[in-house]
Amino acid sequence: MGQHINIPTTRTQCIGGYLAQPQGKPKGGIVVIQEIFGVTAHIRRVADGFAAHGYTAIAPAFFDHLESGVELGYDQVGANKGKQLIAELGLERALEDVASAAESIASAGKIGTVGYCWGGTVALLAALRLGLPSVSYYGARNLPFLHETPRAPVMFHFGEKDRSITPEMVAKHREALPQMEVFTYPADHAFNRDGSAPYDEASAKLALERTLAFFEKHLAGA
Repeated sequence: MGQHINIPTTRTQCIGGYLAQPQGKPKGGIVVIQEIFGVTAHIRRVADGFAAHGYTAIAPAFFDHLESGVELGYDQVGANKGKQLIAELGLERALEDVASAAESIASAGKIGTVGYCWGGTVALLAALRLGLPSVSYYGARNLPFLHETPRAPVMFHFGEKDRSITPEMVAKHREALPQMEVFTYPADHAFNRDGSAPYDEASAKLALERTLAFFEKHLAGA
């Protein structure tokens, strides 16, 4: 369903991206924000899934600023490399790329974002600073930004067995942003990542249903 494209960025450098188009007129557009592992087959399937539900979906390859074509394994070696890359990239540049990706699919209608792990925090920032309705899955780096005033709605999904995001951390989301929906699931970190050990089908399905309802309201229905 998808294709690889180039996305112009604000830093005079193009990055790659995976673009998935729906059949017929789009309901809106969704920027799919990767985990620390790159635009993997899983992230491409996520984009394809949103396209199947009627949205133009684009997954920017943020790491192209540093290395082209990064797709890391879901093991300790891959995690270590991914952490190194996101530290070098920084959240500000990633947020600039989200804005560029959103602009590249502006013809789809109203644009939102969905992000996973590191991408969950980038998605939060997209709501806070770019005004894009966003869904944040298990963003462990969210806390320093919860004091900011959102410019768009944001929904949060967390796994109750996630050791990197404690119940106290989840509670701080509810305290800081009581107007936003915060959901928890009997699952671990990365419970949405099919094809890997943490995947929890029931939790992923329910979170997706809530995510699609969010986008139906804030993108398709806007």
